[in-house]
Amino acid sequence: MFEFAWIWAFAALPLPFLFRLLPSREQGQLTALKVPMLMRGLETQEESKKRRSNMIWLALLAWISLVTAAARPQWLGEPVSIPAEGRDLMVAVDLSGSMKIDDMEVNGRRVDRLVMIKSVLSQFIQRRVGDRIGLILFADTAYLQTPLTYDRETVKQYLDETVIGLVGEQTAIGDAIGLAVKRFDEKKESNRVLILLTDGQNTAGNITPEQANQLAIEKDITVYTIGVGADEMLVRSLFGTRRVNPSQELDENMLTTLAESTGGQYFRARDAESLQAIYATLDELEPIERESRQLRPLRALFYYPLALALLLSVCFFIAPLWQNFQGQRQSGEVA
Repeated sequence: MFEFAWIWAFAALPLPFLFRLLPSREQGQLTALKVPMLMRGLETQEESKKRRSNMIWLALLAWISLVTAAARPQWLGEPVSIPAEGRDLMVAVDLSGSMKIDDMEVNGRRVDRLVMIKSVLSQFIQRRVGDRIGLILFADTAYLQTPLTYDRETVKQYLDETVIGLVGEQTAIGDAIGLAVKRFDEKKESNRVLILLTDGQNTAGNITPEQANQLAIEKDITVYTIGVGADEMLVRSLFGTRRVNPSQELDENMLTTLAESTGGQYFRARDAESLQAIYATLDELEPIERESRQLRPLRALFYYPLALALLLSVCFFIAPLWQNFQGQRQSGEVA
């Protein structure tokens, strides 16, 4: 739909006519069109009137175009539904050395834990339309890889670029939660959710998980913890093949306490399928949107009449110069 945002601007259209009606001692000079002396001698009275009429029309069209641009013409597109309120969702991913253990499978291929998390987490991020998502990476310490943003593609890109050992080899779970609390505290009046993925226990950091947990409770942050790792895997050695538990260092009691004390839940991801099911559960526990509203995309069109006004103004000032040049040429030919 086409409309003018400031339609009242058209009230300025009659201003040139009003100024023309004002009395002036030099009215005779103002109404007369000034032309070079040479042209006055060459052009007829009819040509002078025609030229003066053309100049008036040029000025009038330029003024109409300028007023039209001032009225801000714009085009409103079809209504588009967007989420009215989403969530601030921070994802904390463990990059400690134990994430190298290749006890996972993705599409029939054995991979390490981080590769499996990337493949499944990317799909979860893509579904969170309307949420602001941030990414925290932690090992010896925690740092913010991506601040809270609606740009899900950027979050996915930075997640894909993560490598094990980027922040050390240990596991600072307390620091990861503390950093999330700090970032959430900068955003007021939001539904704040932290999803923490780890395969071990807290072995480093400046604050303990218990201290970070207390901060999360005070700031009303819901924490969902996910323990990653298979229950058993086959290991070959000089003495043959034996079964081992690669997740024996996973502190499930601590992760359960962290989650339940904040109103969240603890989940166990033993493979890609179970992690996918966890994310589906999170979609139900933390809906992507509560309600929706409609917005109409707006496209400004004022620059079209503004460009026309500029072009007509240039023509208005160039026309007398061109006519003067033509008159001089004609006088030269007569001589």
